[in-house]
Amino acid sequence: MTGMREKMIKEMTLRRLSANTQRSYLSAVSGLARYYDLSPEKVKKHMIQDYLFHVLQERKLQWSSCNVIVNGLRFFYTKTLDMDAGSLNLPPYRKENKLPEVLSTEEVESLLGAVSNAKHRTVLMATYGAGLRVSEVVHLKLRDIDSQRMMIRIRQGKGNKDRYTILSQRLLEELRIYWKRYRPSEWLFSGRNPERPMPTSTAAAIYYNAKEKAGIQKGNGIHTLRHCFATHLLEAGVDLRTIQVLMGHSSIMTTVVYLKVTRKQLSSTQSPLDLLNLPENKKIPKQ
Repeated sequence: MTGMREKMIKEMTLRRLSANTQRSYLSAVSGLARYYDLSPEKVKKHMIQDYLFHVLQERKLQWSSCNVIVNGLRFFYTKTLDMDAGSLNLPPYRKENKLPEVLSTEEVESLLGAVSNAKHRTVLMATYGAGLRVSEVVHLKLRDIDSQRMMIRIRQGKGNKDRYTILSQRLLEELRIYWKRYRPSEWLFSGRNPERPMPTSTAAAIYYNAKEKAGIQKGNGIHTLRHCFATHLLEAGVDLRTIQVLMGHSSIMTTVVYLKVTRKQLSSTQSPLDLLNLPENKKIPKQ
């Protein structure tokens, strides 16, 4: 597949797909090739359908992973091999409609309090305090922290977009303590190699360890802290448009989902059961 691989990389680069997307698409095509032990251009259309059924039903991959595979195969066959998209009969992109699971402010306090390592604690505080994606927090550089304007610059976030988000006073104090102890040079949070950023898998492991120590059962991965950032701001009275900008959402509809999980919005709504004039339980006659 060497020639096809180079052509696919060229097509993806020309369309300015991110490095992560390129890796995911290449992995999707190589997975198909390994499954049949065939060069992907020799795989028949019905075999593509069988492979997708395999990853969905037998491997039981998550919905998002299946979507990435479909998009990767669609790109390869339509852009690299110039096949007609309709003839492939690939399933359309479908997003699973799941609400984010959010920790309470008390649970976030417990989570951060369970971390004794100063570097690990600061990574989690930055993720929550600025509403960052894990890829964004590990790629922060020293010059991205603007203490004069109390802002953090996110360079080339999702969709290859720059943005600014807030720098809390508490986080700034923690960052100063962290800097004095670790003296990072370029990357704010480096890995074992000080010239390289911390791997996202390391940041994720830090979160899971803290969650286990705190005895928290709710929530999924470290992205939960980003959900908490948006939800807690909304509950504090910050408007949706401001949250959209801070989160870097292209559409306000992506931000609106937090209205469905905010405690302030839901708990203030009275149940119709409370409006009924019912006798108290002790007054109900025995049958």
